[in-house]
Amino acid sequence: MTHARFTLESRLGEPIHGDLRLPDAPGPHPAVVVCHGFKGFKDWGFHPWLGTRLAEAGLAAVHFNFSRNGVREADGDIEDLDAFRRNTLSIERDDLDTVLDAVLSGKLGAPLDPSRLGLAGHSRGGGVALLGAAERPEVKALSTWASVSHFDRITDEATLVEWRRAGVFEVLNSRTGQVLPMGVEFLEDVLGNLDRLHLLVAARRLRVPWLLLHGTADETVPFAEAEALARASERGARLVAIDGGGHTFGAVHPFAGPTPHLEAAAEATLGHFRAALGVEPPV
Repeated sequence: MTHARFTLESRLGEPIHGDLRLPDAPGPHPAVVVCHGFKGFKDWGFHPWLGTRLAEAGLAAVHFNFSRNGVREADGDIEDLDAFRRNTLSIERDDLDTVLDAVLSGKLGAPLDPSRLGLAGHSRGGGVALLGAAERPEVKALSTWASVSHFDRITDEATLVEWRRAGVFEVLNSRTGQVLPMGVEFLEDVLGNLDRLHLLVAARRLRVPWLLLHGTADETVPFAEAEALARASERGARLVAIDGGGHTFGAVHPFAGPTPHLEAAAEATLGHFRAALGVEPPV
């Protein structure tokens, strides 16, 4: 496997830092673009490990930071709270298009096969990946891990009123103890773009092979949300329940190695992309 870093410019002129992991064999390689979740980043926990697993299986792995996820440096952690505050789902969706366009155009400077492109995402990133797969015909396969089924996570009217009054909603990052601000722009973007950001509608529109992986003991996104996404699929999405698995399948940050739940999720994902993108399993 070879590992290279890249930086793209978002539609708003901000950096999108990424990692490209390539198989050792000559290309062009099928590629899988991976979206991180809320309070996540490309180097969080299992992401570098998953990128290595994909590359070892013959798939180029593209991980990236959404431009306003709060990570300032190419290999950093969340520290730019102003950027985090100004983030929206529409910005993340546009960032994904920027990365997909770079893969398809050859801008990453590696031998990638634009006819064999997959998308993956974890948690909120699973929802963003679903939107991308439903809207971009170049995407040929999708895998979502612990994906949300809807983006409007806060429905209490009093909380929404206070969010608008204060201009910010604060979320605790239990890993670091940081208080992360979400600007009212995020709320207005979700409520103002319900049609485009409606994940069950995207699920119905999706026309490519889709693997949903979800832990039955997910403490953050209930397993019922995976069931709702699977029911919405008109092309027979395959839902794999990871028995007893939590939201990150037991992975932590800094990464402490794979767990049986994480191994199960990875193996199912590798098999899915190999089959959907036409990759022979390694000898």
